[in-house]
Amino acid sequence: MTSERPLRVAIIGAGPAGTYAADILSKTELQVSIDIIERLPAPFGLVRYGVAPDHPRIKQIIVALANVLGRGDIRLLANVNVGTDLTLKDLEEHYDAVIYATGSFRDANLNIPGIDLEGSYGAADFVSWFDGHPDVPRTWPLDAKEVAVFGVGNVALDVARILAKHPKDLAPTEIPSNVMEILENSPVTDVHIFGRRGPAQVKFSPLELRELGHVPDVDVIVYPEDFDFDEGSMELIESNRQAKQVTKTLTDWTLKEPTGASRRIHLHFLQSPHEILGEDGKVTGVRVERTALQGDGTSKGTGEFIDYPVQAVYRAVGYYGTEIPGVPFDDAKGVIANEAGRVVNNGDVVPGVYATGWIKRGPVGLIGHTKSDASETIANLVEDADRLYAESKAGAEQRSPDNILRLLVDRGVDVVQWHDWEVLDEHELALGEAAGRQRVKVVPREEMTNIALKRN
Repeated sequence: MTSERPLRVAIIGAGPAGTYAADILSKTELQVSIDIIERLPAPFGLVRYGVAPDHPRIKQIIVALANVLGRGDIRLLANVNVGTDLTLKDLEEHYDAVIYATGSFRDANLNIPGIDLEGSYGAADFVSWFDGHPDVPRTWPLDAKEVAVFGVGNVALDVARILAKHPKDLAPTEIPSNVMEILENSPVTDVHIFGRRGPAQVKFSPLELRELGHVPDVDVIVYPEDFDFDEGSMELIESNRQAKQVTKTLTDWTLKEPTGASRRIHLHFLQSPHEILGEDGKVTGVRVERTALQGDGTSKGTGEFIDYPVQAVYRAVGYYGTEIPGVPFDDAKGVIANEAGRVVNNGDVVPGVYATGWIKRGPVGLIGHTKSDASETIANLVEDADRLYAESKAGAEQRSPDNILRLLVDRGVDVVQWHDWEVLDEHELALGEAAGRQRVKVVPREEMTNIALKRN
């Protein structure tokens, strides 16, 4: 394949999905010029804004992502929002191909009565708050003594742990100062996590679950009556190492006596959310239905209901992708409509438009899945390269990397490039060092951009 110029590719989103896609594309036989366009002033997506601050081990993924973004062959254009700062027409004019790696950061719906009561929240919103996301409010109403969390994945564990953990045990982390102040005044004593199936079917990772048992002055309480293992459960435990480790940890906890800790996390299985109870428009409790395993690992309601008094509810039942106006979207799945990463509209491939990561396949899987996901999308882009060159609506001059940056500057967009992010990064690390912490995150968007662009 020959061309007079590099293939210009825009990747929308600087989280793991977008960064891995850029890295894989840069190592193909194609001559490419890659821009990663990110709507926030900081890169790294959910690793920065979706991983709990007391999990620095997971945040080490940032080191690998930074090695890619800091190499110099991939350009970061952060603090740029596709849809306002750049239109889809702009992307079409300045790039031969666009890869959407925008992820899933909204809460999936849970359609039960009372879900809209005051005191009912989405876990993703709460995570964004305690991770210092610049586009969410800086306050959060933590006034409940008893809290329910619906869901049995790692996000549910993060929510429960942050709610129950004493703030002094979070102090060494990068948790924002405004979050610490509010957590210090939280009256919480009990957090209840509910799962509709049995212990074998939970989605906790073994390590995250074990860590829950080591939170100071927090008892984890598991109820023997919530344990059942049908034939499907036993097959899963025998065939899946993760399920075996998780069920062993949970089973061991049924034998532990509470220590009298000041806070408790209760794990309830075979209990399905039925209704959020309320008075005067506020949450006062939850009603769950006892379920029974059906032999194949699925569960069914028994008609027996249990009420728990709680004053707040968090749904951690999954994430949902955000639609980008003008890009075909599958509402049922919450993803950009695509076939193996090629975006489709009513079954027809949209030339030069691709997707990768959670916005391609839904919010499932770990970082390793994101890499294989990106490989599939990039392989298809490489296969399409000749056609992309042939159908290009502009020549080398129009596709010059300088043009898109000039366009953004002319529109008054405060573009944060990699060297600007390094300034902000060093600033946050210095704040952390002065406070004896890992990092102190700068939260307000304007302050982030001012520091990055050296306008203070």
